[in-house]
Amino acid sequence: MLKMSDLTVSADDKIILNNLNLDINDGEIHVLMGQNGTGKSTLSKVLMAHPDYKILKGNIIYNDNVLNNLDTTSISRLGFFLLSQNPVEIEGITNSEMLRNVLSEINNEKVDIFKFNKKLTEVCNIIDMPKEYVHRDINFNMSGGEKKKNELLHLFMLEPKFVILDEIDSGLDIDALKVVGTSLKKYYDLYKPSILIITHHADILKYFDDFKVHVLNNGSIVKSGNKDLIKIIEKIGFKANAINGNDINE
Repeated sequence: MLKMSDLTVSADDKIILNNLNLDINDGEIHVLMGQNGTGKSTLSKVLMAHPDYKILKGNIIYNDNVLNNLDTTSISRLGFFLLSQNPVEIEGITNSEMLRNVLSEINNEKVDIFKFNKKLTEVCNIIDMPKEYVHRDINFNMSGGEKKKNELLHLFMLEPKFVILDEIDSGLDIDALKVVGTSLKKYYDLYKPSILIITHHADILKYFDDFKVHVLNNGSIVKSGNKDLIKIIEKIGFKANAINGNDINE
């Protein structure tokens, strides 16, 4: 379980998150929505210990582990995985090389190449990605849609238990969105991770059956509900009176 209590975060001496409270139980899917600049992507970076953000108050606790002062590597070892809207390009290191090294460290043993290649083939089929991409440099010279598929390859191979999707639907065409959505649903059905979906739109959400929705405004969660809240948001948007709960009724 992930528990964020009174989380207050700053960047460049400006408060971005303000007394944010959110609990995500094991196997739950939570959706975070809101206007631009409300702190949605900031939360994803804070959870992964981005150095540009400073926790001023509050705690982030995951299965009895306090994350406040952990580095990104330590948080990743706890099972966290971030799929961002702009995956970083790493020239000179192939997907295969990275995945073999990470799996070897996770399992503390040499990777069985036969099993590794077998799973790579299975995952490439799931995410509709050519097998030769596993030998390309990580996200290098790939289109936006290819980068998202490449990150899905990493997801399936590493099997994290807490997945953060930071506007992964950004920039995807209809076909790519379908591949990403169905692949994520497949991953959830297989491994039942906790998932935090940060998005502006509801398109990616149609691939999931059940989830909780939270509206973020000025760094705080001002409204929570079930998936029916999405329909109301699509109808009236993130108007000031709506996001403060005055005219939203699930």
